[in-house]
Amino acid sequence: MNALLTVFAKEFFENLRDRRTLLTTLLLGPVFMPLMFSFMTRTIINRAMDGSDQPVTVATINAAAAPNLREHLAAHGVTLRDFNGDAAAARTAVSGGGEKLVLEIPQDHAERIKDGDAAPVLMYLDSSNMDKRGQIERVEKLLQEWSRNIAMQRLVLRGIDPRILSPMPLQQIDVSTPAGRSVLLLGMLSFFMVVSMFASGIGVAIDGTAGERERGSLEALLTLPVPREALLGGKLLATAAFMSIALVLTTTALNVVLGRIGLEQLGMSANLSSTTGIAMAAILLPLVPVGAGLLTLVACFARSIREAQAWVGMVQLVPTMPLAFVTMLNPTPGPLLMCVPSLSQHLLIMKLLRAEALAPLDILLSVGSSLLIATLLIGVAMRLYRRESLLG
Repeated sequence: MNALLTVFAKEFFENLRDRRTLLTTLLLGPVFMPLMFSFMTRTIINRAMDGSDQPVTVATINAAAAPNLREHLAAHGVTLRDFNGDAAAARTAVSGGGEKLVLEIPQDHAERIKDGDAAPVLMYLDSSNMDKRGQIERVEKLLQEWSRNIAMQRLVLRGIDPRILSPMPLQQIDVSTPAGRSVLLLGMLSFFMVVSMFASGIGVAIDGTAGERERGSLEALLTLPVPREALLGGKLLATAAFMSIALVLTTTALNVVLGRIGLEQLGMSANLSSTTGIAMAAILLPLVPVGAGLLTLVACFARSIREAQAWVGMVQLVPTMPLAFVTMLNPTPGPLLMCVPSLSQHLLIMKLLRAEALAPLDILLSVGSSLLIATLLIGVAMRLYRRESLLG
């Protein structure tokens, strides 16, 4: 045990003194990942709020031909301004990005409405441009609402009950909670936490074996009267320590920044208290030995730092791929999924954010499967450490 702790202290403080390792391990991941996630979430919120109740000005051809329509739109915060040009100019302006939306109203619009005829309104837009998409959808809904109102008035004038067009009204009853709706935005939270945690252990794991082999110091280290189990254990502990520190820093940063992005604007709320942050870190903690064992195994197998970095780039997909697919498939949590590391942690964190109780069996399966896989990975790395081929 003394030898293991000595190796751990040597690896830990050596990497702590290395500015490049310190920058990538304890600064880049724990700081950059939360800021990136916060920026993405804030951008989504801003786009959702962009078309809600803010004043909108729309360029219009022949705006004076539809005074009633102008009043209807103005009552909902949409102002029509004259567009200097014809239909061809409107197409050019929208495709070139000068205008996000141009409406064209026929000159005889009012007469057509009065005579009970169809009075089409042309809307020029670029569906591939997502900028101001919320405002465009808002204007489109208001135009459709105006069209329905006219249709209802025409039916009433002809003595027909407008309800005849809605034989089966659909009433949606949303039973979701504000915390449950927040998962729609925070579903990738665990992905960023896992990536940050693994990224913080890469440099330490690679330098501890592949780096020392390349520098020629590994052979001298293996000749010391220290069991190789202690050498590997110390290096694993150093990698796990940096991953754990990064996990705590990332979780703290995410709780701070996400508490200030304003989910309430969308009718959402997330369970982001300090207690939740501690619980999220505890849930992800069993992934630390999995990551340390996986990264150390790659470092033992690779013959150089460059080869190890190439392998790590692919190996990092192992814990992150399940998180990418779960956001698309949205599976129902079950015992089988709780046996998959990283995926089970993601499902537990989503329950925490929804303020739901965690089942003891789910926690047991998640922790047990992660520790079992970590044991297997460390066992394989130990076998490689006992071989003389470790020196290359």
